[in-house]
Amino acid sequence: MERFERIRESGGWLERYRHASAVCNCAMTFSVYLPPRAEREKVPAVYWLSGLTCTDDNFRVKAGAQRYASELGIALVIPDTSPRGDQVPDVADRYDQGQGAGFYVNATRMPWAKNYHMYDYITRELPLLVEEHLPLVPGLKSISGHSMGGHGALICALREPGAYRSVSAFSPICNPVVCGWGQDCFSLYLGEDREAWKAYDATCLIAAGAAPVPLLIDQGTDDEFLAGQLYPQNLERACQARQFPITLRMQDGYDHSYHFISSFIGEHLAYHEQALRISIKPEPSQLA
Repeated sequence: MERFERIRESGGWLERYRHASAVCNCAMTFSVYLPPRAEREKVPAVYWLSGLTCTDDNFRVKAGAQRYASELGIALVIPDTSPRGDQVPDVADRYDQGQGAGFYVNATRMPWAKNYHMYDYITRELPLLVEEHLPLVPGLKSISGHSMGGHGALICALREPGAYRSVSAFSPICNPVVCGWGQDCFSLYLGEDREAWKAYDATCLIAAGAAPVPLLIDQGTDDEFLAGQLYPQNLERACQARQFPITLRMQDGYDHSYHFISSFIGEHLAYHEQALRISIKPEPSQLA
């Protein structure tokens, strides 16, 4: 794990790393914001998953999250959205497939299966790596994301019961098996078995009996992708059918951009901090 950037910000440090990923079979890049509290003790983390076309750079530059994370005493872990590199398959003429569009699944169809294992990267490899090398409380984490990353946050929390203390999303792709973005990427990475797609669809996971976890979702009413790609109403209906806890806030006049995210990211991080807050027990040697 090689740190190649370190910037002082909001009293803490915004750092950027690269490492050789065993699950993605290539070099991966991610950013971490460590609040001032991390200089004295280990802190919990919120993982942020970005959307189509993004890298780790979009959120850390545009969202304004570091100031809130500094005040709340939580770290931000910000991975890339896909494997990258000259040897990694891509669809050069499509922004919504290939590099920049990992969709947070484990690909099973070649040539994508060699590299595109973003689900295992987010839920397994990356947490083990950062908790070993950085001042993070092991296992104490929450997850959030935007658009494709909102989809990723939802499915990670639903498929990994107990792994995340809380989950939230901005404008998530809620039912990808019925939208163009999801259908195109799932057929590319997973093949044409639509039943297999449902394992990576939040609406389908809830309908199939996923363990309850409270969902906080913000959705702009002027989002240009609301009608054709996102389908929050499908997720809400699935939750209502199972009395599954969901808070879906339709935010009047907001679009799909980081102007929307920056307006409410402070509320989301406060929501996660409340779920992450714990009393750290003293070591036995300190009780004497």
